[in-house]
Amino acid sequence: RRYSVCLTEWTSWFNIDHPGGNGDYERLEAIRFYYRERVCSRPTAMEARTTDWVAAAETGEVVHSSLEKGFWCINKEQPYGRTCSNYHVRFQCPPEQSFWTEWGEWGPCTTTVCSDVGIQVRQRSCMSTQPMPLLLVPACQGHHSERRECSTPPCTAKWSPWGRWGSCSVTCGGGRRIRRRTCVRTSETVQCTGRPTETQKCGKSTCPVKCQRVCAEGRPDEDCSRCVCDGHVLHGNVHSVTGVPVAGALVAFASRPKVIRARTDAKGHFRLQGICSSNVTSLIIRKDKFAPVTVSSSSNSTGLSWVSAVLRSAEKPYIVKHPEDKVRYEGGRVLLCCKATGSPAPDKYYWYHNDTLLDRKLYKYQEELVLKDLKPEQAGQYYCKTSSSAGSIKSSPASLTVIAKGAPACNSTPEAHLIRLPLDCVQPGTNSKFYNAGRCPHNKCAGSLDFDMRCRDGGGFCCGVQAMETRTIDCGSYSLPIRSVSQCSCQKCVQPTVLVRGRVVTADNGEPLRFGHIYIGKERAGTTGYQGGFTIQVTPDTQRLVVNFVDPAQKFIDTPKVFILDKKGGSIYHDVKVMRKQAPIDIDSGETNAINLGEMKGEDPIGQLVIPANSFHKDNGDIYEGTVKASVTFIDPRNITTASATPGDLNFVDPEGDMLPLRTYGMFSVDFRDESNKEVLGAGAVQVLLDTQHVKMQEHIPKMKLWSLNPDTGVWEEEGDFSSTTTTGGHGRSKREDRTFLIGNMEIRERRLFNLDVPENRRCYVKVRAYMSDKFLAVEQLEGVVISLINLEPKPGYSANPRAWGRFDSVITGHNGACLPAFCDAQRPDAYTAYVTAMMGGEELEAAPSSPKMNPNIIGVSQPYLDKIDYQRSDHEDPALKKTAFRINLPKPNQNNLDETNGPIYPYQNLIACENAPVDANHFRFFRVEKDKYEYNVVPFEETDLTTWTGDYLSWWPNPQEFRACFIKVKVHGQKEVMVRSRNLGGSHPETIDKLYGIRDIRSTRDMREANTSAACVEFKCSGMLFDQAEVDRSLISIIPQGNCRRIATNSLLQEYLIKHPPVALSNDSHAFTMLAPVDPLGHNYGIYTVTDQNPRVAKEIAIGRCFDGTSDGFSREMKSDSGVALTFSCPERKINRESLFQRLQTNPGLTLSQMARDMRQMEGMQVQRSSTRVVAYPSEQQGRTQGRRVVTTSRRRTVARMQQRQ
Repeated sequence: RRYSVCLTEWTSWFNIDHPGGNGDYERLEAIRFYYRERVCSRPTAMEARTTDWVAAAETGEVVHSSLEKGFWCINKEQPYGRTCSNYHVRFQCPPEQSFWTEWGEWGPCTTTVCSDVGIQVRQRSCMSTQPMPLLLVPACQGHHSERRECSTPPCTAKWSPWGRWGSCSVTCGGGRRIRRRTCVRTSETVQCTGRPTETQKCGKSTCPVKCQRVCAEGRPDEDCSRCVCDGHVLHGNVHSVTGVPVAGALVAFASRPKVIRARTDAKGHFRLQGICSSNVTSLIIRKDKFAPVTVSSSSNSTGLSWVSAVLRSAEKPYIVKHPEDKVRYEGGRVLLCCKATGSPAPDKYYWYHNDTLLDRKLYKYQEELVLKDLKPEQAGQYYCKTSSSAGSIKSSPASLTVIAKGAPACNSTPEAHLIRLPLDCVQPGTNSKFYNAGRCPHNKCAGSLDFDMRCRDGGGFCCGVQAMETRTIDCGSYSLPIRSVSQCSCQKCVQPTVLVRGRVVTADNGEPLRFGHIYIGKERAGTTGYQGGFTIQVTPDTQRLVVNFVDPAQKFIDTPKVFILDKKGGSIYHDVKVMRKQAPIDIDSGETNAINLGEMKGEDPIGQLVIPANSFHKDNGDIYEGTVKASVTFIDPRNITTASATPGDLNFVDPEGDMLPLRTYGMFSVDFRDESNKEVLGAGAVQVLLDTQHVKMQEHIPKMKLWSLNPDTGVWEEEGDFSSTTTTGGHGRSKREDRTFLIGNMEIRERRLFNLDVPENRRCYVKVRAYMSDKFLAVEQLEGVVISLINLEPKPGYSANPRAWGRFDSVITGHNGACLPAFCDAQRPDAYTAYVTAMMGGEELEAAPSSPKMNPNIIGVSQPYLDKIDYQRSDHEDPALKKTAFRINLPKPNQNNLDETNGPIYPYQNLIACENAPVDANHFRFFRVEKDKYEYNVVPFEETDLTTWTGDYLSWWPNPQEFRACFIKVKVHGQKEVMVRSRNLGGSHPETIDKLYGIRDIRSTRDMREANTSAACVEFKCSGMLFDQAEVDRSLISIIPQGNCRRIATNSLLQEYLIKHPPVALSNDSHAFTMLAPVDPLGHNYGIYTVTDQNPRVAKEIAIGRCFDGTSDGFSREMKSDSGVALTFSCPERKINRESLFQRLQTNPGLTLSQMARDMRQMEGMQVQRSSTRVVAYPSEQQGRTQGRRVVTTSRRRTVARMQQRQ
């Protein structure tokens, strides 16, 4: 049935005023204000009815109407003191009598300035099809002009050729000559890179005369380079940002930086003789692991000169702008950009193509690489490498695709994509549960860019849907429509909003970090909520997101986290764990203090932090004397619960610029404060002692290093090495025994998070996939699942029972699973073990079971490699434990053993093989526990990959940037849970009316507090604008419980709302409920739950949580069937009145079997006699079941009759 009329004649009903005050006013001017372009300029008729559907003429009320003013009813005009009814009105519009001409050409851009953005305008005219006066012709709908953004080429700045060399400054004794060049630029906002002048030595011949330098004070020095004042001294002081003196710093004149003039002593002091106080002297001061600094001297009238310098820790280069993937046609051009920060700032850039260094002289590159007249052989991987005195770093590789001339930008033929059909949909002939709807590969393509020389191509172009066609799927008893992809082409890429969400809580008891500060780099990006929640919107060009969580209350340690991103799924949920600060202890700054690192019950400390006497300093460099509040928090790898609280991602950058993994033996955070005013104190040289008994891999001992974490980059940077020493007793032990310690020296500067780590080169990758169900079907793989792997250390003498963790990594699954980095060993299979978990939007997935029997087909790994890996799910020995993790050994695969070359563990150099492994190769498995839940969309869409969204009138989600999820709560009275279906059709939009959007099936959830009661939260298609944002569609929703169900109650508020917002869908069937979905976001009082978010999974999770809880702002995973219900059904079980065959076989087997034999012989005789009986074709299984039921029924009746005769 249709629930709207032809929109070319009558508008929808409007009700903008309610009868109150003076009456009811439905003014045409107000209707046009609220519903722009919904009413034509000159209506020809108007109809008014009350909300109870009574025509205005039949109410007996005094009303007024005018096609120019609208409709109104005044209370004081009504007889007998009556008040006006609540009216709604609609208008009749004439057929279209005017039309738009074609758009004209775009006008010129409003700006001519380089690197600027302006506006272009084009226009069209409204033409009439009738020879009528202009004022009587209805106006065209829409705008007569259209505007778009335009841009000009970027501003450029280039040097002119060098001019001639000037004359030499001297004729002898060494001089200089200069040549110049000019910066030719198109704007004042850009500058040329480099210097405008170049100096060359000249006049090198020795002068016959003496030094000509004239000194206002003192005399020239021996080489006549400066003036010297005998007896004058420049005093210097150098300390760190925490006030700790810096010893051994090198001091030189800025004019001659290679000539060392002095070194700082243990107190950070130095002296320079002969410095004249009348001149300002510039000095450069540098030391390893510090950024060099240039300072100028100060002096007074007494002839005393001094200088004070503060050194900051050097920071290795870090890439902040990576080159991006580009696609170009042959003969085109491209710009690749790279930018790094650091202290000191990087000064050299190198570009590589397929790991080959490009010639700087040929390409003339620095931070930017320009490639012109592209050829197919220039396609491949490009990356940049930048360096400074502190180190080097490589960018992420960017892929450049060059499409040959004449080749299509995108393959127009869709690739296969199987859609799972509803459980009750079986296609005749094939019995297949899947249908190939096709899809476009969504790889980047060469589109028509407005300007091709930008670092980032904006949204870019991707291979997307060009055309779709409607097909019909035969499900046997019914049919399903589906929109399948018929043609692909190069389209603008869908750009989902990339979000990082989560919650920050402590690792010990889950206390939230309330109102914590969130930093990205040095910029504050937000604040956590009262429950520790946070949301961060990520820019599209972000490659590595480093977020630092800082507790302003100082209860928790500052925790930098490196978050993985899902640029397809749009949103990833992170459960962030932070460590609570250790309670401070009082120590005497004038004494040597030792603080244990890692105190566990029944275990020795992993090491100690030894602080010499008088090591604490204030910010101004003065030595602090008194009591120190010392808090040292140790993240102990022997405690598996602290693994998720690991700061950073345990990676470091080697001298070549590659990021490599670390294996930790513990991390510690320090916080030293003045007892009186809580001022933060710095500590000078301290010692870190590491007990080697805790290092199970003896080969790690000589490679152990001290590291500190850069909170801005999330990268660990080397602080120093360890040396070995042997002691007897001491260090907190009462027994006399020889122990070997590693001693490391370090300075606690502005960084206060340190690590005891080993660079590990025995690396592998582990292949993991996630599935929709425990059927592990290849077409049901899940994308956007966060897989986490914790490297464990086995307990001595046992291959199980992990003792300690050494590393924590997370990777997001793509269309072909995920490859997680891990440590492995070729000699001992159990040298390294791992603990693996999977999470999707805050929900833990189950791992493949390992008990009661190890099944390689379920686990996904073939024998005999499975025995070597020793796979065990977390509930392997204790069924009461959760099933959401598994533990494995990590033996490095033997490439000479065929059984170990097919996964699931791959050598580190075989990452490409791991990423491209076919689905039938060995891999580990997780699956989502969502039994009896199904979703079908007529326009296929994967919620884990937002880039698969297609703009179509029948798309379930009309906007890829904003997703609105709607759920209705259905209560069920009955002993069993019931499947509830929502069938969603178009209700009022002319393009979708009576057309299917999709189907949702969900089984009701038992209410544990109320007997024989369950409830279901059923998703339905929200009403609202469709993808073209032109008109609202009131979706037609049918809620249908499966089975013997009858509707016994409907929420009164919901029913009242639907009546007051016509049209009203007929819902006479007591076995179902039909409605036109409300446009307004109703709440729990109506039994409707609506949530809008930038990610569909998040919107649905929040709405389901509220629906379970029965509130509009709560969240629960426990069904509460007595709150916030929209519909109530009674679903009693069907009673069985006759004794079943199974029951009769138990009570009297002999009699039953003999009776069945007689009945079957009689049935065969009857079938022979009925030679002309019509034959009905059934599928083989259904035919067997049908005949079986008939035989049993006949035998049952005859047996009962004979027993009655005998009685």
